[in-house]
Amino acid sequence: MILVTGGAGFIGSNIVAALCARGERVIVCDHLGTGEKWRNIAKHEIADLIAPALCGDWLAANHDRIRAIVHMGAISATTETDADKLVENNVRLSLDLWGFCAGRDKQLIYASSAATYGDGSAGFEDDASPAALGKLRPLNGYAWSKHLVDRSIARRVASGDPTPRQWVGLKFFNVYGPNEYHKAGMRSVLVQLHEQARSSGRLRLFKSGRPDYADGGQLRDFIHVRDCADVVLWLLDHGAVNGLFNLGTGKARSFLELAHALMKALPKRQLAVEFFDMPKALESGYQYRTEAKMDRLRGAGYTKLFTSLEEGVADYVGNFLETSDPYR
Repeated sequence: MILVTGGAGFIGSNIVAALCARGERVIVCDHLGTGEKWRNIAKHEIADLIAPALCGDWLAANHDRIRAIVHMGAISATTETDADKLVENNVRLSLDLWGFCAGRDKQLIYASSAATYGDGSAGFEDDASPAALGKLRPLNGYAWSKHLVDRSIARRVASGDPTPRQWVGLKFFNVYGPNEYHKAGMRSVLVQLHEQARSSGRLRLFKSGRPDYADGGQLRDFIHVRDCADVVLWLLDHGAVNGLFNLGTGKARSFLELAHALMKALPKRQLAVEFFDMPKALESGYQYRTEAKMDRLRGAGYTKLFTSLEEGVADYVGNFLETSDPYR
């Protein structure tokens, strides 16, 4: 069996869908709450569903039946200010699962984040050495919590401490796609623009505060969540691959290009782009460009092409956002 923590969340539920589609027995560990997050996993045959508070006890009782843990569970809000809460949920659980997998000879794939790169001044190279990681300066508590885990694991590996049978950290860039609807203000820019298209027809983007970037010209590495799930499945099938890897497309695209791709996917709607001033609170830490360096994952043997922005937007809009059932 494969345990997916955060398995009812955005990326986690897409991994669950991909695993179930190929006949794996999947255990989901997650909070569902009182909203419709449960719909993210409603279409799939799940072997069991456990609350995060019971995860340790469940693993102790079922360790011989688990071959891998895909750890996507975390507080993912970049606006979270309770550092103790971030440590409890993002740091402690991750390192406990590392210890479990190292002690029980299991595979572990865990979610890091491109947010660990901070303002990008140190580059976007997925170098997992303690020295390289020590140069990064995350800009918020969420990013710091992910970076703390990366650094702790890097030090353990460098020191020759016991490791899981396979260990992989994935630095996710700007992921978009189905099942992100419960994330409120942390949903992708694309789904928020789609809502604007339906409500007002005005696609609102930030003005630029730098002369070297046009309004809407700020760049992000947008990756479809389907590609993220494909990489995770490939890693599970290639247990000799270990390390910390970027997960983006390797090609930065602008928010204006994203808006134009949405307009192309909705040809019957009269849509227009307008620009507005960036909130003052965002200016100091705002990233104008992110782009994943993908050489290490490619060098490890992953050869599948990533979905282009235009393809991904057309798929998400046409097959999910514009349908009566937007869940995967």
